[in-house]
Amino acid sequence: MEAAEIRKVLVVGAGTMGQQIALQCATHGFEVVLLDQSEDALEVAAARLAGLARQVADDPAFAEVDLAAAAAGIARTTEVAEAAAEADLVSESVPEDPELKGRVFAELDRYCPERTIFATNTSSLLPSMYADATGRPDRLAALHFHQPVWSATIVDVMPHPGTSEATVETLLGFAARIGQVPIRLHRESPGYVFNAMYNALNGAAITLAANEVASIEDVDLAWTTVTKMPNGPFAMLDYVGIDTAWHITDYWARATGDAQLTRNAAFLKGYLDQGRAGAKTGKGFYDYGG
Repeated sequence: MEAAEIRKVLVVGAGTMGQQIALQCATHGFEVVLLDQSEDALEVAAARLAGLARQVADDPAFAEVDLAAAAAGIARTTEVAEAAAEADLVSESVPEDPELKGRVFAELDRYCPERTIFATNTSSLLPSMYADATGRPDRLAALHFHQPVWSATIVDVMPHPGTSEATVETLLGFAARIGQVPIRLHRESPGYVFNAMYNALNGAAITLAANEVASIEDVDLAWTTVTKMPNGPFAMLDYVGIDTAWHITDYWARATGDAQLTRNAAFLKGYLDQGRAGAKTGKGFYDYGG
């Protein structure tokens, strides 16, 4: 499968990243199917995609695109066999759990054509953790997006030791076809390139707040005042999703037994227990009127 041959893209996971990836592919002329196990999640995704199309209508990235039509044209289903039929490429964005990702890919392997390439959008795991479970490890690699996808256009292409060179080349070409700037990683590395730097910032910020060294507001104030950036680490995490940050932190806390990571995970979980998952729920570290 070469990049120029890709026509149908299956996006697995109807959360924030899945929605944005689906829209990016749809606006670049691909047939897109959004798959999720939850009918409710798909309904929410449809509403958010329609809202997103209105929100970014004036963005130069979409100057020549009918955003509303692209969003409306994204098919949605809970049926794996239906979604996988004739898929050329799968982009997976399910929660950061290697066993879950392995199960998802194993089921997809039953229904996808042999040619289908599997791409994982994991932000913190390594593809090798679940490559064997996919049934096609040579056609699995990370294709990692940043958000918002249409403006933060760097995408990491990261193979695991068993990924074929042909798969890497196809993903590099596909990324370019959907308006992204691909970065090729030569080996597996947690956090890729930008996220490796960004995660270090987040970890330090969460540690300061979890250890009650400073408030989240003052941590953000320190960052924005010195760097002149518009948002601090906690404001940025609200848009990433506190649930996503917790999944990543909790996974590595359990994997390593690190006491500080465990404390940080508990700090994040406290917000989730209050229904504060970030901007998408109207409340996170800050309130957004929801």
